[in-house]
Amino acid sequence: MHDLPPDLPRLRTLETWLILTLDRVRQQITDAERRETERQRGIDARPPAPDWLIERGLSGQDAVYLHAGDCWNAGKRSKGIDRSAALRSLAEGVAACPHCRPDTALGVLD
Repeated sequence: MHDLPPDLPRLRTLETWLILTLDRVRQQITDAERRETERQRGIDARPPAPDWLIERGLSGQDAVYLHAGDCWNAGKRSKGIDRSAALRSLAEGVAACPHCRPDTALGVLD
């Protein structure tokens, strides 16, 4: 190998540098694996998404829309509800989201 120094002192210096660098790389790998494990644990511990969402108006009192649980258009003022509450809200006149059509998914026909 002609790309390495020919004398022993510089070879030993290079060896020491490589060992220290390898230790740093291995520590970075360990840290990255720990972060990935923690991230996956957080994903696994996340509660399941609700099946239905009720979206409240600005006052926080009146229901504005009923959404399917995975609706992309559900606002920040949405709260998860169960199937019976979703059916009851439609019966009480809460509008079904025109994007996710929860009334169709619930089997409610006008």
